[in-house]
Amino acid sequence: MPGPMERRQFLSALAAAPALVAAPAASKISAVEMWRLAGRRMVTPGQDGQYQVQPTHIYDALRPKPYKDTPQAQRESAVNAIYLNIKTADGLEGWYGPVDQEAALVIETQIKPFVMGKDALAGEALWDQMWRSNRHARAGLYLMGISAVDNCLWDLRGRYYKTPVYRLLGGPTRADVEVYGSCLGFSLELEPAFRKAQELKAAGYRHQKWFLAYGPGDGDEGLEKNVALVRTLREAVGENVELMFDVYSGWSLDYAIAWAKQVEKYHPRWLEEAFNPDKLESFVALHKATSIPIASGEHFYGRWETKRYLESGAISVVQADPEWCGGLSELVKICGIASLYDAQVLPHGHSIHAALHVIASQSPAVCPRAEYLITKMRSYYWFEKNQMTPVQARIALPDGPGFGIEFDEAKVEKKTLFKV
Repeated sequence: MPGPMERRQFLSALAAAPALVAAPAASKISAVEMWRLAGRRMVTPGQDGQYQVQPTHIYDALRPKPYKDTPQAQRESAVNAIYLNIKTADGLEGWYGPVDQEAALVIETQIKPFVMGKDALAGEALWDQMWRSNRHARAGLYLMGISAVDNCLWDLRGRYYKTPVYRLLGGPTRADVEVYGSCLGFSLELEPAFRKAQELKAAGYRHQKWFLAYGPGDGDEGLEKNVALVRTLREAVGENVELMFDVYSGWSLDYAIAWAKQVEKYHPRWLEEAFNPDKLESFVALHKATSIPIASGEHFYGRWETKRYLESGAISVVQADPEWCGGLSELVKICGIASLYDAQVLPHGHSIHAALHVIASQSPAVCPRAEYLITKMRSYYWFEKNQMTPVQARIALPDGPGFGIEFDEAKVEKKTLFKV
C-alpha cells in the first residue's frame, strides 16, 4: 500500500491533470446557435392524414371519427425547421437538425452556458459531463437537448477530420442502407391500403410498417378493423414482404393479446410500442403470450433502460432514437448492449442523419435497416441540398464530411436566430 507521502503526491498529480488535457484554444466551443429557417412548399390538403391510435383515445370526446382521404386542390404551405450550429474558436463548425423546439429551448437556456469553452473534439467527456450536469438528464427534454448537441458535435468532428461520421465510428459495413417504409398518414381503409402496400412493394420496400388506428375505446368493431387490415395487407404483398404494426402506447395488455392471437397466422414482423414504456411487466407478459416479436424503445432512454428491457425479456427489437436517447454516442452503446442479447436495433426514424451513420457502422446482424417515414420525409429535410431519398428502398452512404448537411439557399426565405 502506498504511504501518506505517496498518496499526497498522487492526489497532487491528479489535481494537475486537467491542465495536461485542457482543450487547445482552437477547439474550444465559442458559439452555440440555433437558426430557424422558413420557406414554403406545395401540399395537397385532405390527403395522407390518417391518424393512429393514441393513449387518449379511450375517451369518447378525444377519439376522432374514422378517417377518409378527401384530396383538395394543391396550395402553398409554410415550412419551418430549427438547426443547431456549434462553432469553435478557430472557425470550425458543426450543424445538426432539424431540432425539436422543446429541445432547442433546453439547449438555449441550460446546455449552451455549460458547454461554452469546452473541447469540441472531446466527445465522450463532454457527453458524460452534460449528462452529469443536470438531475433530469436521464430522460425527457433535457436528454433530447443533449442528443442534439452530441449529434452536432459528431458533425463538427467529421468536418474536422474531413470524413463521414460513419468512418469515425469504425467504417462502413455496407455500401448502402436498406430502409423499411413507414406508412404513417396513409389511409387505413382497406382498398386504399391494399393499393398502397402493392405500390410500395413495387418501389422496392420489402419491409412495411403500418400504424393501426383503433384501440380499446373502439370496442370489438375496432379490433375487427385492426385484424382486417393485417389480413388485407398480407393479401396485398404476399408472403415475402415483412409487415410491422405500431400502436403508439394506445393498447391494454388484454387487447394486445386478443389482437395477436387473431393475426399470428399472418406472421407480423413485430408489434411496436403496445403500451406506455413504464409498463415493463405488460411488455414481458405480451412477449410470453405471442409468437409475434415485440418492439419498443423510441420513448425509453439510454443504455440502462435498454438493458432492463432486454434482460427482463420484454422485447426483441430495440427502437432507440438518437434524437431522444442521448444522441449518436448513446445509440452506439445501446447497440453494444443489444448485441449481448441477440436483439436487433432499428432506430426510430424521427430523423435520419445520426441513425443512418450508426447503422452503416454496425454489423447488419445488430442494425439490419433504417426506418423511413415516407410522408414526413417529403418536407422534413426541405432546406437541405442532399436530401436522403431512397432508391429501391436503399439510401446510398453519403461521402461528405460529417453528416453532409448543406442548405439550399433558394428554399430559405427567412433565416432568424432562435431566441427564448
